[in-house]
Amino acid sequence: MLSSPSGLLGAALTTTLVVVAILAPVLAPYDPFGIDGPVLHPPSGAHLLGTDALGRDVFSGVIHGTRTSLLIAGVVGVLVLLIGSFVGAVSGYAGRWADDVLMRFTEAFQVLPRFFLAIVVIAFFGPGIDRLIIVLGCTSWPMLARLVRAEVLSLKQREFVAAAQAHGASGVRVVVREILPNALPPAIALLGLILAQVILIEAGLGFLGLGDPNAMSWGYLANEAQRFLRVAWWLPMSPGLAILLAVLGLNLLGDALTDALGGRR
Repeated sequence: MLSSPSGLLGAALTTTLVVVAILAPVLAPYDPFGIDGPVLHPPSGAHLLGTDALGRDVFSGVIHGTRTSLLIAGVVGVLVLLIGSFVGAVSGYAGRWADDVLMRFTEAFQVLPRFFLAIVVIAFFGPGIDRLIIVLGCTSWPMLARLVRAEVLSLKQREFVAAAQAHGASGVRVVVREILPNALPPAIALLGLILAQVILIEAGLGFLGLGDPNAMSWGYLANEAQRFLRVAWWLPMSPGLAILLAVLGLNLLGDALTDALGGRR
Protein backbone atom coordinates (compact mmCIF):
# COMPACT_ATOMS: atom_id res chain seq x y z
CA MET A 1 0.00 0.00 0.00
CA LEU A 2 2.72 2.48 0.96
CA SER A 3 4.55 1.79 -2.31
CA SER A 4 1.74 3.70 -4.03
CA PRO A 5 2.23 7.50 -4.03
CA SER A 6 -1.49 8.07 -3.54
CA GLY A 7 -1.62 5.54 -0.71
CA LEU A 8 1.38 7.15 0.97
CA LEU A 9 -0.21 10.59 0.66
CA GLY A 10 -3.50 9.30 2.06
CA ALA A 11 -1.75 7.64 5.02
CA ALA A 12 0.29 10.80 5.69
CA LEU A 13 -2.75 13.09 5.59
CA THR A 14 -4.86 10.81 7.78
CA THR A 15 -2.07 10.28 10.32
CA THR A 16 -1.39 14.02 10.49
CA LEU A 17 -5.05 14.79 11.14
CA VAL A 18 -5.25 12.14 13.87
CA VAL A 19 -2.15 13.59 15.57
CA VAL A 20 -3.59 17.11 15.32
CA ALA A 21 -6.87 15.91 16.84
CA ILE A 22 -5.10 14.22 19.76
CA LEU A 23 -2.81 17.19 20.45
CA ALA A 24 -5.39 19.91 19.76
CA PRO A 25 -5.15 21.57 23.22
CA VAL A 26 -1.36 21.72 22.86
CA LEU A 27 -1.21 22.85 19.22
CA ALA A 28 -3.93 25.51 19.39
CA PRO A 29 -2.41 28.84 20.55
CA TYR A 30 -5.75 30.23 21.76
CA ASP A 31 -9.12 29.16 23.12
CA PRO A 32 -11.22 28.55 19.97
CA PHE A 33 -14.15 30.45 21.50
CA GLY A 34 -12.02 33.15 23.14
CA ILE A 35 -11.75 36.69 21.77
CA ASP A 36 -8.02 37.12 21.24
CA GLY A 37 -7.52 39.73 18.53
CA PRO A 38 -9.02 42.39 16.27
CA VAL A 39 -12.10 41.42 14.27
CA LEU A 40 -11.71 40.10 10.71
CA HIS A 41 -7.95 40.41 10.82
CA PRO A 42 -6.18 38.69 7.90
CA PRO A 43 -3.55 35.97 8.48
CA SER A 44 -0.52 37.23 10.37
CA GLY A 45 2.22 36.06 12.67
CA ALA A 46 -0.03 36.36 15.71
CA HIS A 47 -2.99 34.69 14.01
CA LEU A 48 -1.84 32.25 11.32
CA LEU A 49 -5.27 31.94 9.70
CA GLY A 50 -6.61 35.32 10.75
CA THR A 51 -9.53 36.09 13.04
CA ASP A 52 -13.30 35.96 12.60
CA ALA A 53 -16.02 38.57 13.11
CA LEU A 54 -15.70 38.26 16.90
CA GLY A 55 -11.91 38.36 17.00
CA ARG A 56 -11.51 34.61 17.58
CA ASP A 57 -8.43 32.85 16.25
CA VAL A 58 -9.38 30.81 13.17
CA PHE A 59 -6.31 28.55 13.37
CA SER A 60 -7.30 27.44 16.88
CA GLY A 61 -10.83 26.84 15.62
CA VAL A 62 -9.59 24.62 12.79
CA ILE A 63 -7.35 22.66 15.17
CA HIS A 64 -10.15 22.01 17.66
CA GLY A 65 -12.55 21.38 14.78
CA THR A 66 -10.27 18.55 13.69
CA ARG A 67 -10.78 16.87 17.05
CA THR A 68 -14.58 17.21 16.85
CA SER A 69 -14.86 15.96 13.28
CA LEU A 70 -12.53 12.99 13.81
CA LEU A 71 -14.21 12.12 17.12
CA ILE A 72 -17.58 11.89 15.38
CA ALA A 73 -16.11 9.97 12.43
CA GLY A 74 -14.19 7.61 14.73
CA VAL A 75 -17.14 6.67 16.95
CA VAL A 76 -19.41 6.30 13.91
CA GLY A 77 -16.72 4.09 12.35
CA VAL A 78 -16.73 1.77 15.36
CA LEU A 79 -20.53 1.50 15.26
CA VAL A 80 -20.50 0.86 11.51
CA LEU A 81 -17.84 -1.84 11.87
CA LEU A 82 -19.69 -3.59 14.72
CA ILE A 83 -23.17 -3.48 13.18
CA GLY A 84 -22.05 -4.14 9.61
CA SER A 85 -19.78 -7.03 10.58
CA PHE A 86 -22.45 -8.68 12.73
CA VAL A 87 -25.23 -8.39 10.14
CA GLY A 88 -22.97 -9.39 7.25
CA ALA A 89 -21.43 -12.35 9.07
CA VAL A 90 -24.74 -13.78 10.29
CA SER A 91 -26.39 -13.24 6.91
CA GLY A 92 -23.57 -14.82 4.93
CA TYR A 93 -22.93 -17.79 7.23
CA ALA A 94 -26.48 -18.69 8.24
CA GLY A 95 -27.99 -18.28 4.77
CA ARG A 96 -31.58 -19.23 3.90
CA TRP A 97 -34.30 -17.30 5.74
CA ALA A 98 -31.83 -15.47 8.00
CA ASP A 99 -30.03 -14.16 4.92
CA ASP A 100 -33.29 -13.05 3.33
CA VAL A 101 -34.53 -11.26 6.46
CA LEU A 102 -31.22 -9.52 7.20
CA MET A 103 -30.74 -8.41 3.59
CA ARG A 104 -34.24 -6.90 3.49
CA PHE A 105 -33.41 -5.20 6.78
CA THR A 106 -30.16 -3.91 5.29
CA GLU A 107 -31.89 -2.62 2.16
CA ALA A 108 -34.42 -0.75 4.29
CA PHE A 109 -31.61 1.12 6.05
CA GLN A 110 -29.63 1.62 2.86
CA VAL A 111 -32.34 3.74 1.24
CA LEU A 112 -32.60 6.08 4.23
CA PRO A 113 -31.20 9.54 3.33
CA ARG A 114 -28.67 10.05 6.11
CA PHE A 115 -28.34 13.80 5.72
CA PHE A 116 -32.06 14.54 5.79
CA LEU A 117 -32.68 12.01 8.57
CA ALA A 118 -30.06 13.82 10.65
CA ILE A 119 -31.84 17.12 9.97
CA VAL A 120 -35.15 15.63 11.16
CA VAL A 121 -33.59 14.21 14.34
CA ILE A 122 -31.91 17.53 15.13
CA ALA A 123 -35.17 19.40 14.47
CA PHE A 124 -37.01 17.19 16.99
CA PHE A 125 -34.37 16.63 19.66
CA GLY A 126 -32.00 19.57 19.17
CA PRO A 127 -28.37 19.60 18.03
CA GLY A 128 -25.81 17.43 19.76
CA ILE A 129 -22.79 15.31 18.94
CA ASP A 130 -24.34 12.24 20.59
CA ARG A 131 -27.49 12.46 18.44
CA LEU A 132 -25.47 12.92 15.28
CA ILE A 133 -23.30 9.90 16.11
CA ILE A 134 -26.36 7.71 16.71
CA VAL A 135 -28.05 8.75 13.46
CA LEU A 136 -24.96 8.33 11.30
CA GLY A 137 -23.85 5.15 13.05
CA CYS A 138 -27.26 3.52 12.60
CA THR A 139 -27.56 4.44 8.91
CA SER A 140 -24.01 4.09 7.53
CA TRP A 141 -23.44 0.34 7.99
CA PRO A 142 -25.42 -1.30 5.10
CA MET A 143 -22.64 -1.03 2.50
CA LEU A 144 -20.14 -2.60 4.87
CA ALA A 145 -22.62 -5.34 5.82
CA ARG A 146 -23.05 -6.27 2.16
CA LEU A 147 -19.29 -6.47 1.67
CA VAL A 148 -18.81 -8.65 4.76
CA ARG A 149 -21.65 -10.92 3.64
CA ALA A 150 -20.02 -11.39 0.22
CA GLU A 151 -16.68 -12.19 1.86
CA VAL A 152 -18.28 -14.68 4.26
CA LEU A 153 -20.14 -16.42 1.43
CA SER A 154 -16.82 -16.92 -0.33
CA LEU A 155 -14.76 -17.84 2.72
CA LYS A 156 -17.15 -20.41 4.17
CA GLN A 157 -16.45 -22.62 1.15
CA ARG A 158 -12.70 -22.72 1.91
CA GLU A 159 -10.89 -25.78 3.22
CA PHE A 160 -9.79 -24.22 6.51
CA VAL A 161 -13.44 -23.58 7.42
CA ALA A 162 -14.39 -27.16 6.56
CA ALA A 163 -11.47 -28.37 8.70
CA ALA A 164 -12.64 -26.32 11.69
CA GLN A 165 -16.17 -27.67 11.30
CA ALA A 166 -14.84 -31.22 11.05
CA HIS A 167 -13.05 -30.74 14.38
CA GLY A 168 -16.37 -29.89 16.03
CA ALA A 169 -16.08 -26.10 16.16
CA SER A 170 -19.41 -24.35 16.67
CA GLY A 171 -20.82 -21.95 14.10
CA VAL A 172 -20.02 -18.94 16.29
CA ARG A 173 -16.44 -20.10 16.78
CA VAL A 174 -15.97 -20.72 13.06
CA VAL A 175 -17.25 -17.24 12.21
CA VAL A 176 -15.31 -15.42 14.93
CA ARG A 177 -12.02 -17.34 14.78
CA GLU A 178 -11.79 -18.43 11.14
CA ILE A 179 -13.96 -16.32 8.85
CA LEU A 180 -14.13 -12.78 10.27
CA PRO A 181 -10.35 -12.25 10.54
CA ASN A 182 -10.16 -12.89 6.78
CA ALA A 183 -13.33 -10.97 5.92
CA LEU A 184 -12.58 -7.77 7.84
CA PRO A 185 -9.55 -6.36 5.94
CA PRO A 186 -11.64 -5.43 2.85
CA ALA A 187 -14.30 -4.03 5.19
CA ILE A 188 -11.74 -1.82 6.93
CA ALA A 189 -10.62 -0.54 3.52
CA LEU A 190 -14.24 0.39 2.74
CA LEU A 191 -14.57 1.99 6.17
CA GLY A 192 -12.17 4.76 5.13
CA LEU A 193 -14.53 5.78 2.32
CA ILE A 194 -17.53 5.67 4.68
CA LEU A 195 -15.75 7.90 7.21
CA ALA A 196 -15.06 10.46 4.48
CA GLN A 197 -18.81 10.61 3.83
CA VAL A 198 -19.48 11.01 7.56
CA ILE A 199 -17.11 13.99 7.75
CA LEU A 200 -18.85 15.63 4.79
CA ILE A 201 -22.30 15.11 6.34
CA GLU A 202 -21.17 16.49 9.70
CA ALA A 203 -19.61 19.52 8.02
CA GLY A 204 -22.73 20.05 5.91
CA LEU A 205 -24.97 20.05 8.98
CA GLY A 206 -22.66 22.47 10.74
CA PHE A 207 -22.64 24.72 7.68
CA LEU A 208 -26.45 24.87 7.84
CA GLY A 209 -26.27 25.85 11.50
CA LEU A 210 -27.45 22.44 12.72
CA GLY A 211 -24.25 21.40 14.47
CA ASP A 212 -23.59 21.49 18.21
CA PRO A 213 -23.10 25.22 19.06
CA ASN A 214 -20.99 24.27 22.08
CA ALA A 215 -18.45 22.27 20.05
CA MET A 216 -16.04 23.87 17.62
CA SER A 217 -16.14 22.10 14.26
CA TRP A 218 -15.27 22.71 10.63
CA GLY A 219 -18.95 23.04 9.78
CA TYR A 220 -19.39 25.62 12.54
CA LEU A 221 -16.52 27.67 11.10
CA ALA A 222 -17.98 27.41 7.59
CA ASN A 223 -21.35 28.58 8.88
CA GLU A 224 -19.76 31.58 10.60
CA ALA A 225 -17.90 32.45 7.38
CA GLN A 226 -21.02 32.68 5.19
CA ARG A 227 -21.63 36.37 5.84
CA PHE A 228 -18.07 37.43 5.09
CA LEU A 229 -17.21 35.60 1.87
CA ARG A 230 -16.28 38.80 0.03
CA VAL A 231 -14.47 40.65 2.79
CA ALA A 232 -12.62 37.85 4.61
CA TRP A 233 -11.42 35.17 2.19
CA TRP A 234 -9.54 33.28 4.91
CA LEU A 235 -12.73 32.44 6.85
CA PRO A 236 -14.26 30.00 4.33
CA MET A 237 -10.87 28.86 3.03
CA SER A 238 -9.61 27.50 6.35
CA PRO A 239 -12.38 24.98 7.21
CA GLY A 240 -12.87 24.22 3.52
CA LEU A 241 -9.22 23.23 3.14
CA ALA A 242 -9.36 21.11 6.31
CA ILE A 243 -12.42 19.24 5.04
CA LEU A 244 -10.79 18.76 1.64
CA LEU A 245 -7.60 17.30 3.15
CA ALA A 246 -9.52 14.98 5.50
CA VAL A 247 -11.80 13.62 2.78
CA LEU A 248 -8.92 13.34 0.31
CA GLY A 249 -6.74 11.49 2.82
CA LEU A 250 -9.43 8.98 3.77
CA ASN A 251 -10.43 8.35 0.15
CA LEU A 252 -6.84 7.85 -1.00
CA LEU A 253 -6.12 5.56 1.95
CA GLY A 254 -9.29 3.56 1.36
CA ASP A 255 -8.56 3.21 -2.38
CA ALA A 256 -4.97 2.14 -1.69
CA LEU A 257 -6.08 -0.49 0.83
CA THR A 258 -8.69 -1.78 -1.61
CA ASP A 259 -6.11 -2.03 -4.41
CA ALA A 260 -3.58 -3.72 -2.13
CA LEU A 261 -6.08 -6.30 -0.91
CA GLY A 262 -7.39 -6.86 -4.42
CA GLY A 263 -3.88 -7.58 -5.65
CA ARG A 264 -3.46 -10.34 -3.08
CA ARG A 265 -6.54 -12.26 -4.18
